[in-house]
Amino acid sequence: MNIAIFTNNYLPNPYGVSGSIESFRKQFEKHGHTVYIFAPNYKDYQDENFRVFRYPALDIQYKIKFPLAIPYSRKMDKIIDNLKFDIIHSQHPDLLGTAAKKWAKKKNVPLVFTWHTLYDQYTHFVPLIPEKLANRIVINQAVKYANKSDLVITPTDSVRKIIKNWGVTNKNIISISTGVEEEFYQNPDRNKIRNKFNIKENETLLLLVSRLTQEKNIEFLFNLVIKVLKNSKNAKFLIAGDGYLLPKLEKIARENKLEDKIFFAGIVEKEEIKNYYSAGDIFIYASKSETQGMIVSEAMYCGLPIIAVNATGICDLVQNNVNGFLVPENENAFSIAVEKLIKDSELRKKFSEESRRIARENFTDKICAEKMLAVYNKLVASNK
Repeated sequence: MNIAIFTNNYLPNPYGVSGSIESFRKQFEKHGHTVYIFAPNYKDYQDENFRVFRYPALDIQYKIKFPLAIPYSRKMDKIIDNLKFDIIHSQHPDLLGTAAKKWAKKKNVPLVFTWHTLYDQYTHFVPLIPEKLANRIVINQAVKYANKSDLVITPTDSVRKIIKNWGVTNKNIISISTGVEEEFYQNPDRNKIRNKFNIKENETLLLLVSRLTQEKNIEFLFNLVIKVLKNSKNAKFLIAGDGYLLPKLEKIARENKLEDKIFFAGIVEKEEIKNYYSAGDIFIYASKSETQGMIVSEAMYCGLPIIAVNATGICDLVQNNVNGFLVPENENAFSIAVEKLIKDSELRKKFSEESRRIARENFTDKICAEKMLAVYNKLVASNK
C-alpha cells in the first residue's frame, strides 16, 4: 500500500503530532508499506528519510517555533502528480490539510483525517484575533473538513464525543491511539538521571514531561507542587521540557527557595527520555487539552504511577485507583493525591505494575499501527 501523510507539524518539532506520525510510519514500513510524508520546510533541517517532501513555509516564531506551511507549490504538484497513492491521511484541516483534500479528490483515493487537537485550547497561539472568534473559526473549519473526509480518526473515545457535540456528523469515526515506540524504551538507566540531579534513592521524585505553555495547565500544577514539596521533606520535582513559561516558573522556584528541590532539565532528546521516565517515581500531569496524551502513555509504559487532572484524553488512559489517580482541577485534591502516593510505597508499586500492563496491552506502536492498517485496507477495498 502507498500511504501519503500530509501534516503541518513534523520533525524536528518535538510535539505530539510529529511523534504520532513517526510511530505509525515506522510500523507501516515494517509491514512492507510505502509511506510518503508531506510537511512544511524547516529551516536548516535535513531529512534522513528520502520520502519526506517539504512544502515552502514561513518561519514563524510566536510563543513557539512553528513553520507555517504554504500549501501551494508547483514543484510539489509535479512531485505528487508522479506518485501513486492508495490512501491519503491528513493530520490537520487547514494548510496542508487543504492540499491533502485536493489530491485525494484528484487521485480518487480515500481521505482519512485524524482530529489530533482540541482546537479551542490552542487559539492563544493565534496572534491578533480574539480567542473566542478564533475558536469559532478553527472549530467550524475542522468540523467541515471532518464531514467531507472518508474517515475520521480520534486518538481516544472521549474526543469522539466532543467533536460530535461540535457538529461532526460523519458516521465513519474510529478511535485509534498513537502507540508507544517500544524500541526507545528498552534498558533504561534510572541512576543516570538521579545522579545527575543529586536525587537520593530514598527520595521520591515527581516527574513532568511537557511543553511549558498555557494549554498544558503548567502554572496550576507548579503551584500545587510547591505546597507538596514544602510538606514533604523527601520529595523532589523534575521537569523535562521547554516553553515560554519557563522563566516564570524558575522565578517562582527561587522565590520559594526551592532551587534544591525543583530541577529544570530543558528539552530532552528522544534517545534519553527513557532514562527520565525511569528516574521518576510518580508522573504528574494537569493538562486539559489532550486528545490522548502520548506523554502519559509513555510514562505508563515505563511503569510510572500517574496522577492527573480528570480530563479528555487522559481519562481514556489512566484507570482511577488502578494505575493512578484521576482528580478534579483543584489544588487541594491534587495535592492530597500526590502526598498520599509519596507516603505509600506499596501503592506506588501496585500502580506501577498496572501502568506497565495497561500500556503494553493497549498502547504499543505495533498494536496501534495494526489497527490503523486494518482501517486503511477496508477503505481501499471499498474504493475499488
